[in-house]
Amino acid sequence: MEKPAVTLREGGGRALKAGGPWVYDNEIASVAGDPAGGDMVTVLDHKGTFLCQGFINRRSKLTVRVMSRDPAAVIDRDFLRRRVQSAWDYRKRTVDTAACRLIFGEADFLPGLVVDKFGDVLCVQSLALGIDRLKGTILELLVETLAADGVAVRGIYERSDAPVREREGLPLAAGFIGEPFDTKVQITENGVKYLVDVAEGQKTGFFLDQKYNRKAIWPICRDAKVLDCFTHTGSFALNAGLAGAKSVLGVDASELAVAQARENAALNGLDRTVRFQCADVFEFLPGLIKKKEQYDVVILDPPAFAKSRGAVKNAVKGYREINLRALQLIRDGGYLVTCSCSHFVDAALLSQTVRQAANNVRKRLRQVEFRTQAPDHPILYGAEDSSYLKFFIFQVCREG
Repeated sequence: MEKPAVTLREGGGRALKAGGPWVYDNEIASVAGDPAGGDMVTVLDHKGTFLCQGFINRRSKLTVRVMSRDPAAVIDRDFLRRRVQSAWDYRKRTVDTAACRLIFGEADFLPGLVVDKFGDVLCVQSLALGIDRLKGTILELLVETLAADGVAVRGIYERSDAPVREREGLPLAAGFIGEPFDTKVQITENGVKYLVDVAEGQKTGFFLDQKYNRKAIWPICRDAKVLDCFTHTGSFALNAGLAGAKSVLGVDASELAVAQARENAALNGLDRTVRFQCADVFEFLPGLIKKKEQYDVVILDPPAFAKSRGAVKNAVKGYREINLRALQLIRDGGYLVTCSCSHFVDAALLSQTVRQAANNVRKRLRQVEFRTQAPDHPILYGAEDSSYLKFFIFQVCREG
């Protein structure tokens, strides 16, 4: 049976032809065959040339999400098994798989699906209609693939509670897939122990993308006084503590996150060295400046300030303010660790913003390191949204 066909307008599909993973609603000239939401369709350019196969959702601006660029591909269980096996093989080669992202959506050619592994627990986020229909099969295959390598899965928890699902015409969903289990899971990363709560934590419970960036701060934190802003469950703060910091203060606006951070500090025997405070960072930093506090290392790992292109201008103001305040708190020769997980704020814009903040407080920056997300969050060229995390370490000094 022939698939329904989506034909693009003349000039449509430029991003798709360059490796992009989506067909946008305003690129479509016609849809033949009356496909239901989530059905597989063939995408043709305006001359009728095959471009890809993907699943359609006419309620979404991302109307077609690419599943294959092979016209002969059959999107069945065997096809999905190969995709899952490829994703797992890649992780085994590139990262510590005790806790890692197993599936990273479009970058693993399974658009709209995220699966994180925390020890023997999987946490899944399904964000697109078509992949939601395939989710059960993919998870079965993932469990089978891990089992073949001797890795048992104790349970699966769904965190498909992101508002983006509503734009796909999907209800928010969270809960156990299969038998219930204790949703608090202990993991170890860089020698640091964490309790991850897949049910109550943000997104899937823990931010794995900064895995190796957290390790990168160890040399500069030895014997240092450290301030960790937007600490969440304390990951950078605890790495600083284990690296040998003299004292660490972690700050976050979430009471739940701070409670979890304190629990993690106790788990690592760091509760005397690493302490946490619940406060709004934008309000907290000026108070420290007023008290003339000084730190050897200040870490800024805020949530995404720009979730759309239109939000970039205000996001830059936010990044400039927190970096300016942080720079005022760093003693000469100390270090600024600053991050952005906003896809729309690229590395050049973030570094320019930090440089402007430094100029405003008459400090000079020497870049120590630039990094991006861990390899289990691969950046797929053509799928620009897969590149989002920027991580800088700067030494802060005055010219004398």
